[in-house]
Amino acid sequence: MSRGAEGATIPSSCACGCGETRAADLRQARRLEYLSLGWVCIEAGVGIAAGVTADSTALIGFGVDSLIEMAAAMILLWRLTPGAGGERRERLALRLVGASFLLLALYVGSEAVIDLTRRTPPEASPVGILLAVAALIVMPLLARAKRRLAARLRSGALAADSRQSALCAYLSAILLGGLVLNALLGWWWADPVAALVMVPIIAHEGVQALRGNSCAGCC
Repeated sequence: MSRGAEGATIPSSCACGCGETRAADLRQARRLEYLSLGWVCIEAGVGIAAGVTADSTALIGFGVDSLIEMAAAMILLWRLTPGAGGERRERLALRLVGASFLLLALYVGSEAVIDLTRRTPPEASPVGILLAVAALIVMPLLARAKRRLAARLRSGALAADSRQSALCAYLSAILLGGLVLNALLGWWWADPVAALVMVPIIAHEGVQALRGNSCAGCC
């Protein structure tokens, strides 16, 4: 038996059980982040390679966005590690991630405008379509699982990361629309337009990171 702050008697088994539950939730959260990290690695590699092959600005932007999300996921993994510290280093890492997102938004936006101006038609990308469909299935599931764990752990970091996973699903839907319209109807402009739609979403992620509200916030 142990006593609480106001002298109330608390069964030590309960305190131990609560600690074990939190430890188990933290382990599950880290497993989810490792799964997310593995998935965004696939997104980045396949997205960039398929985008370069098809000359698709939207697909390249999606792949590079996944590459930056890898850095954000690694920051969160570090924050979920027991005893992790270094708030100053974390803020610096957040600023770097935020700046990377803003640079990506600038790149995607400028390339999309150039494509629209030059009327550059991308090739159809079946691989890109399959990637977008897979992301539409995987990312909402990851977002839901992270959201549940964030509520149990009372972790603002994990809650923010769940929102980032949901944002990735939105980007996948936009990407899929552009790729399908180009492949089926020959609407070459659908790809750069889809890229332009991505720009404010990516820029928003960058601003949130610069403000310290990204997925790498404190647990």
